[in-house]
Amino acid sequence: MKALVYIGDKKIELKEIENPKIIDSKDAIVKVQLSSICTSDFHIINGQVPRANKNIVLGHEFVGEVVETGSEVKKLNIGDRVSANCITFCGECYYCKNGFINNCEKGGWEIGCRINGCQAEYVRVPFADMSLNIIPQNVTYKNALFVGDILASGYFGAELCDIKNNDTVSVIGAGPVGLCAMMSARAFGAKKIIAIDINEDRLNIAKENKLADFFINPNKVSNIEEYIKDINNGRLSDGTIEAAGGENTFDLAWKIARPNSIVALVAMYEKPQILPLNIMYGKNLIFKTGGVDAIHSDEILQLISQGKLNTDFLITHTIKLDNILRGYEIFDKKEDNCIKIAVEPIE
Repeated sequence: MKALVYIGDKKIELKEIENPKIIDSKDAIVKVQLSSICTSDFHIINGQVPRANKNIVLGHEFVGEVVETGSEVKKLNIGDRVSANCITFCGECYYCKNGFINNCEKGGWEIGCRINGCQAEYVRVPFADMSLNIIPQNVTYKNALFVGDILASGYFGAELCDIKNNDTVSVIGAGPVGLCAMMSARAFGAKKIIAIDINEDRLNIAKENKLADFFINPNKVSNIEEYIKDINNGRLSDGTIEAAGGENTFDLAWKIARPNSIVALVAMYEKPQILPLNIMYGKNLIFKTGGVDAIHSDEILQLISQGKLNTDFLITHTIKLDNILRGYEIFDKKEDNCIKIAVEPIE
């Protein structure tokens, strides 16, 4: 089969490799119907993920059809349409049983990092009963593509904020995860959503898709705190989600959070950040963070089925697997205002 392989030393190559096989009785083999390119793939290529293995197939964001299952797989059948969690988890260890699946003792970010990923024609998925979710009949592959990664991340960020009805929530970063956080915050009951980004094109996307009510470009607003107070009856943000991953955006999150509120960080940072403990202490701020939380995938799929979440607009480009190297160029350079790329099978 064709697959995009991370060679090492910042090199990737589209190669012909063997089809995956069942290794463990809890595995499933999935025929990939759509995959996507993620910023995390570039983190691997650029050497920012030390635990990533060389000579593996990249990609962790995909949907597809189950074509083979191990003997212990009970919830899935051949022919099932499934979305995939980018975090695999066993469902049996201490962390899984307590709902902390991100820290599964036997799983984690394996697909496209430690083992072969989904930017290929087929992919092996460990702990398939846990790591794959059946897509509802009225939900398309396109609808479900981001369930197990960026949508789960945005949803997790909104959940961490403990949003109440009539809350005003600020989302820093209008990239894919930030946009997903905005729609998720709305689903959790936020009355007003503030989108913050220096990229006007991204703010316009949030506006066009009615994901936010107010839009702030820090390069154009001299006093963001006062701007938010004017919006929110004299208060700063009732909930703050940092989804950008920059030093300036990290600092901004603490400044715009009202006292006794939650700051949720769902971004990846390329270097350590310094917590402003004096501000946090003085404002009684609660700090929450974490990576993709795939425990809500079934819940998210139901919200998509009900029309309450829709990420189709994020797909700005579609390419075939045999042209995926060009897709990486488009995504990296953000050509034509690229947000996300859907990678289709080779016909």
